[in-house]
Amino acid sequence: MLRSLRIENLVLIREAQLELAPGLNAITGETGAGKTILAQAIGLLLGARGDASFIGPAADEAYVEAELDLPEGLLDEDGLEALADLRPQDEPGLVLARRIFADGRTRAYAWGRSAAREDVAAAAERLIAMSGQFEQRRLARPAYQLDVLDAFAGEGQLRRRVDARVAWRELLAARRRHHELTAGAETERARLDELRALADETADLEPGAEDDLRAQRERLRHVTELAAGASTAREALAPEDGEGAAALAAHAERALAPLERLAPDLERAANELRDVELRLRETASDLSSFLASLDAEPGRLEHVEAELDRIADLKRRFRCATYEELLARAGEARLELDALDGGLDPVAAAAEALAAAERRTTSLAKELAAARSEAAPRFAEAVAGELHGIGMGEGEFRVELTAADPGPNGADRAAFLVRPNAGLPFAPVAETASGGELSRIALAIAAVGGGETLVFDEIDAGIGGRTANDVGTTLRRLGERAQVVTITHLPQIASLADRHFRVEKVPGDPTHTRIEELGADERREELQRMLGGREFIAALRD
Repeated sequence: MLRSLRIENLVLIREAQLELAPGLNAITGETGAGKTILAQAIGLLLGARGDASFIGPAADEAYVEAELDLPEGLLDEDGLEALADLRPQDEPGLVLARRIFADGRTRAYAWGRSAAREDVAAAAERLIAMSGQFEQRRLARPAYQLDVLDAFAGEGQLRRRVDARVAWRELLAARRRHHELTAGAETERARLDELRALADETADLEPGAEDDLRAQRERLRHVTELAAGASTAREALAPEDGEGAAALAAHAERALAPLERLAPDLERAANELRDVELRLRETASDLSSFLASLDAEPGRLEHVEAELDRIADLKRRFRCATYEELLARAGEARLELDALDGGLDPVAAAAEALAAAERRTTSLAKELAAARSEAAPRFAEAVAGELHGIGMGEGEFRVELTAADPGPNGADRAAFLVRPNAGLPFAPVAETASGGELSRIALAIAAVGGGETLVFDEIDAGIGGRTANDVGTTLRRLGERAQVVTITHLPQIASLADRHFRVEKVPGDPTHTRIEELGADERREELQRMLGGREFIAALRD
């Protein structure tokens, strides 16, 4: 879901922050007020080119930022590896942005970190479906069509897809392993030598040792400050000469002890003083032990530094990013070396693992294909029904499945074909229609197959009356299971929205555009305007 959209100095919009609702969001306004600037903003996140003409008057740069929900497993998909590396730890959402500079250069960001424009667009395309040129590109992409069909097939199919992606990664790893082992004897010898070195040189390393050593180093580096502080504290509590806090507490307790019989209410104070004296003497003893430990190993710092240097060298030599990865690699090396000592042939084992991975991948591909074959006619019939309901009464829809090269999503290719009018041949949806008609086809597909966030800019082009009501009803129904954002001039659609935003041009020097969320009264006024104004509505009543 698109949670918020922030825009700064984009054409006429100086600053806008849209907090979007989960269901149907409508954006309305007078013609020329700047509604299409919102579409431009989302287009930038989807990879559209930007130039200096996008920058508003008297500004040095334009900026667009979107905060989105991040579905589990999205960054594990092919093509998003670079973004996955940028994700901050424990960050639950996805923040994508584009900035346009005065010289026409642009820069893309993920979580505020510089990223390739193509990577930002690839992530945005998986979460936001937008009408217009992006819709044509999306509808022409076989991967998208397969995604929609599988979503329609149900949860079981989506789980099979997850299993298939895992199996595909395991297959690629098995292929690499088998290739490494069969590439040449010299390479294998070098690899085994590295395994033995890794196993031998890490034999004395224990889990958590690096963190323990770093903590020791920090303590030893500040031994002077630690000793001074602990010594001062101990002297204040129980000095070797004179009286400290513990002795003073004892004096106070002895002063009260003979008086407890005369004034029983002093008993509590006397008991607390006895307890305080005991705790102070125990604390002084602990501080003495701590001071003694600081002097116990005068050469310890040099030893700790040397151990940390050795661990750093091992991580560098064996290409490990972390200490935990070093230990894990060492454990794997020992297991493989033990297997070799036991007579196991690594090449034969790799070949067997490769065959098993291939069988697993093939089996899942067949399961995916069977489910797609069963779902395709039902999906086509449902989309055709939606087309009839939104004013494309003669529209026929078909899903064509063909074999494709095996991959993480199986071995199928899906093509969505449509025939808007009887007698014409079926053709791919992206090549058959344009503008508002294409948006309505996309709406029909989404109404059946679902999606994350769908943005419609031309959905109401060339329609009105009953068709507008039907399109609005479909959008509202789609909003019950997906987020919908529609830029519209039709009150039939806007009146059904869960959240309503108005775009209006504010005269001035320079003129600028304002976007605001409407409350109930403001929304009623905006719908009246869209219907022709109060005078027009009154005339209809007369």
